Amino acid sequence: MESFFNAEFVIRLFMALALGFLLGLERELTNKYAGLRTHILVCLGACIFTLMSIYGFPTYAHGDNIIIDNATGIRDTSRVAAQIVTGIGFIGAGTVLRNGPMVFGLTTAATLWIAASIGMACGAGMYGIAIIATALAVAVLTLIRIFERQFLPSSGKQIKRCKVSVYCKGEDVKQVYDLLVSKVDNMRDFTSKKLIENPQKSKVSAVFDLSNKRVMNELYNKLTNLVNPDSITLQELND
Repeated sequence: MESFFNAEFVIRLFMALALGFLLGLERELTNKYAGLRTHILVCLGACIFTLMSIYGFPTYAHGDNIIIDNATGIRDTSRVAAQIVTGIGFIGAGTVLRNGPMVFGLTTAATLWIAASIGMACGAGMYGIAIIATALAVAVLTLIRIFERQFLPSSGKQIKRCKVSVYCKGEDVKQVYDLLVSKVDNMRDFTSKKLIENPQKSKVSAVFDLSNKRVMNELYNKLTNLVNPDSITLQELND
């Protein structure tokens, strides 16, 4: 039986945590719902399941000795690990959203999928593959985005679905609405609700499309100067 603290296992767990952090950091910096904690936990969980699959059952390899299940005579160290591929699909599906013809969250679902594979590589002690895969994944997420902006400016994916939430005085709602209509494209889901704790204040929310990300900064500055809100949140909803 393995000792309570196995140094090799601890190294694998911390490697999975670190690589999951790198993937999650990119998602966090781009304001995605599945960010640091989600990717770290997926990567770490996949690593743990892989360790359990290899070492936690009667049929496992320890050094040069292979221990076979006396009951079946079968050694199958991949049985638990194989279910990770299926299980991660449920988490990934939860990040994919559809609004009319537009689908959001596919890239985040893919990063969760590769986070699980990196965690499995760490659990199996394949550090080289895990590190290279992480570097390639982060490069794809960052460099391909730059490539698309520079060389594919007319791509439909350059249109960003955004959401704004503004907490302001009730009498300022009309000004917020007029400003959004004049600055953004295809505005939808505009709502205005009075706050229960303070009926003099309202929360204004709207979803809209932008073809130029710089407009977000202009919109933020104009809202701040126009209504002096308590708070403003601008979020990009694309994957």
